[in-house]
Amino acid sequence: METPANISLPNPQTFLYLMTLRTGTELITLTLLLNKISGLYGLLALLTGLHLSPLQLSMYIYSLLALTLIALLAPHIRSQSPLHCLALAWFCVLDSLVNAAYTAAFAVTWFLVVSQHHSDAAGGTPPGIGGETMDETAGFTSPVFNVSRVDVTAVPAAGLIEGQEAVAVGTPGFVTTAAGPSLGHGVFQPESLSSVVVICALWAVRVYFMLVVLSYARFVLRQHVAVSSRSNLALHTGSASTTVVENPFAPHLPEGQGWRGRAGRAMVRVGRGYWLGSEEGDSWMSEEGAGKFRRGATEGGVGEVPGVVERERRRRSGTGPPVPAPELVGGKGTYLRV
Repeated sequence: METPANISLPNPQTFLYLMTLRTGTELITLTLLLNKISGLYGLLALLTGLHLSPLQLSMYIYSLLALTLIALLAPHIRSQSPLHCLALAWFCVLDSLVNAAYTAAFAVTWFLVVSQHHSDAAGGTPPGIGGETMDETAGFTSPVFNVSRVDVTAVPAAGLIEGQEAVAVGTPGFVTTAAGPSLGHGVFQPESLSSVVVICALWAVRVYFMLVVLSYARFVLRQHVAVSSRSNLALHTGSASTTVVENPFAPHLPEGQGWRGRAGRAMVRVGRGYWLGSEEGDSWMSEEGAGKFRRGATEGGVGEVPGVVERERRRRSGTGPPVPAPELVGGKGTYLRV
C-alpha cells in the first residue's frame, strides 16, 4: 500500500518551532505515559467498590497494555533505532484511533445523559453505555418538583387561633424542551457546546503530536538508510524504484532478518511513499543528523562522495578504477618507492 502521489502528510521540521523533533517526541511520549497511568488508577477504583461498565473496564485494561508498550519503546527514541521508532509512530496512530472510538462512545453517552436531564424523562434509567455510572458521578439530581427558587408568602390566619397561612410558589429551574433523551438535543445544550469546543481543540493538539512522532520516525528511518545501506551515494541508489529509497528491512539486509525484518517490512509497506519516497523538502533532515540526504550541489545533480562509496559505485557501473601504471605493478617496470 503506497501513499498516493497527490496526497502528502505534513512533515513538521521542529516541535512548536522551539525544539528538535527528538525532544518533541520524548515530551509527547511522556504525556502518553502519564495519560495511560490513569488505567492503573481506574482498576484500583474497583477495590473501593466502584461499579464500572464493560466499556470503561476495557479502556482501563487497554491503557495498562499501552503503558507497557510505551515503556518498552520510549528508551529507543534517543538511540534512534529505526524499528522501535517506527513502531512508536504506528502505535501513536493506532492509539489515536482507539482513543477516538472511546471518546465518541463516552461523548454520545454523556450527551444522552444531559439530554435526559433536560427532558420530560428526567429521573429514568440513564441511556447509553455506562450511562448509570456517568449519571451517578455527574452530580445530577432528580427532584420531585423542578424549581430553582421557592418564594413563601405568609399572612395572618383568620380566627381566634394565632398563626399564619403560608403559600409556597416555586420558580421553574429549567424548561424541558424534549419528550425524551436524544443526541442532538444533548449536543445543543449550553453546557454541551463548550464541551464540544474543548474536545475539538484537544484533538487538534493530538493530531499535531501524532504528525511530530511520524515525522521523527521518518527521519530516523531515512537517516538509517543513508548511513547503513549498501550505498550512500544518492537517495535512490540500491532501490528498484526511482521514486523511493531502498527498504532498510529488505530480506538481504541485516535489519531485515528474522521477526524484526518481517515487522519492519509490514510497517513500511503501509504508506511506503511517505516513509521512503523522495520529496523536494528532505534537505532539512541534514540539520538533525549526518545530512546524508542532502542533494549534490554539482551541475550533474548529485555530488561526488569520496572513499568506499565512490569505488562501490564504479564497481556497480562496470567502469571500475583506472588501471595502475606499470611502474606500480612490478615486473619490468620501475618500482615506486614511497
